[in-house]
Amino acid sequence: MTTRPNILWISTHDISPHLGSYAGVWPGAEHATTPHLDTLAEEGARFDNAFAAAPVCAPSRSAIMTGCYPTAIGTVHMRTKAAPPPEVALFTEYLRAAGYYATNNWFTDFQVDTPPTAFDDCSEQGHWRNRPTPDTPFFAAFQGMVTHESQIYLDEDAFLAATPHVSAEQRHRPEDAELPPYYPDTPVFRRSWARYLDLITEMDSWAGRILADLDSDGLRDDTIVVFWSDHGLGMPRAKRWAHEAGLREPLIVRWPERIRPGTVRTEIVQLLDLAPTMLAALDLPVPEHMHGSPLFGSDGRFRSPNEYAFGARERMDEQQDSVRTVRDGRYRYILNRHPDRSELQHHEYADHLGTWKEFRRLAFEEAGQLARGERPDRLSVLQRAIVAPAKPAEELYDIEADPHETVNLVDDPAHAAALERLRSALREWTERYGDLGLLPENELLESWRPGGRAPTTARPEASVEGGMLTAACVTPGASIGWTTDPPRDDPDDGGLAANIGAPRTGGRHWNLYTSPVVVPDGERVWVGAWRMGYEPSEIVNLAPA
Repeated sequence: MTTRPNILWISTHDISPHLGSYAGVWPGAEHATTPHLDTLAEEGARFDNAFAAAPVCAPSRSAIMTGCYPTAIGTVHMRTKAAPPPEVALFTEYLRAAGYYATNNWFTDFQVDTPPTAFDDCSEQGHWRNRPTPDTPFFAAFQGMVTHESQIYLDEDAFLAATPHVSAEQRHRPEDAELPPYYPDTPVFRRSWARYLDLITEMDSWAGRILADLDSDGLRDDTIVVFWSDHGLGMPRAKRWAHEAGLREPLIVRWPERIRPGTVRTEIVQLLDLAPTMLAALDLPVPEHMHGSPLFGSDGRFRSPNEYAFGARERMDEQQDSVRTVRDGRYRYILNRHPDRSELQHHEYADHLGTWKEFRRLAFEEAGQLARGERPDRLSVLQRAIVAPAKPAEELYDIEADPHETVNLVDDPAHAAALERLRSALREWTERYGDLGLLPENELLESWRPGGRAPTTARPEASVEGGMLTAACVTPGASIGWTTDPPRDDPDDGGLAANIGAPRTGGRHWNLYTSPVVVPDGERVWVGAWRMGYEPSEIVNLAPA
């Protein structure tokens, strides 16, 4: 192995630990068909208790990329464009500063406008194969979209087109679906569950192709491979819910010669630990501002830094709610700050999804039964709680005995000690890190953008003398980039790219500036600065020496 291992991240959207390797660990995992990821787990370490910081995409991804709790840095709402504290950065900048070629293919959604300095390439072409030399160490992230909740509800032809690598033998039959008890046993839910598992099979095939590319390039032994999902499956009481199914994630790491094959880790792990873990694995300093802690270091030896995993949800698009949760090795405690609000509030996007519509339909039918003086029977008590107009102020579940969280133990004297301990842990966490989600969101926005206008990053001071570029920016937290690529037409994308904060590069490759650097002789140089949450600086144009 080289002294500077590469890093490959393979991530996907919207799945709980429904991988074959989690059979016996996560309910229903045995029904998944995932040969490539199962092999990856056999060759490395499987983490059985890994948790996202939020049960929805953008806040969770912000935590993974910064190593910080979304509640502490203002990225907890779905979606926003935050101005995190100046010390906070996307961790890939630390890798680039250490000489790594960093790519992201291609999804961002980190709750900020991703600065062009975060990646060498953030596009559908991002790949380690594009690095400048075969000896250049790389960080390459591939963000899979095939398991996104939207894919569950495609029409038949579109779904078949989206799952071309799932054979007829591998397809899951709705009649065989084993639904969690919080889902009604209806054709809609059975079909959605079977499709969810088929999408995981398709995703596994995609991951297998990336791993095969790594092997064919002779990079297997020199690369740390990490597989993760951002939050739970895209159905009610999982995605957008601060429950076990919304926050518990698959996490697999393979590192030849460092991590023993077949390793199983059962301690509490937070996905926001991944950023500091990657730095520690490379013997790079872990910034003090990061809230996560390394799970292992450059020797591959595991650490157990967490007693608890913390999670939160705030606004989800137009849904207004506020939930905090903490999980230890046995229990999950949930604090609902708005118990008077339904778990299934109106959500313009999600209400068009089949399983959400099915819950609405069944609740409407029960209303009709009540109108006729009949006892409603379309939903169970547990299922009815999802559509109820209110919810408990507190919830406590014994996950070991009740993995589907069916019995709220908050009033059970036998679990009073656990309840008080977790209440205290959540309170101490809030006091230690702060919680910007408790502020009215308009106040938070005003603190970032007074009068509705974002501050502008200061124009960098830059010069080239003796073939050396020197640059500085007085804006705290600003990253400086430089390029010899001339300006190009790069029309602003006001759609998805803008919503997820894709980097606005101007069609140019921006080098990260950290110290004086030799620039190509006789070439014009452009220098810019970016501070997350601010407008970019004016670009400095330096004529050839």
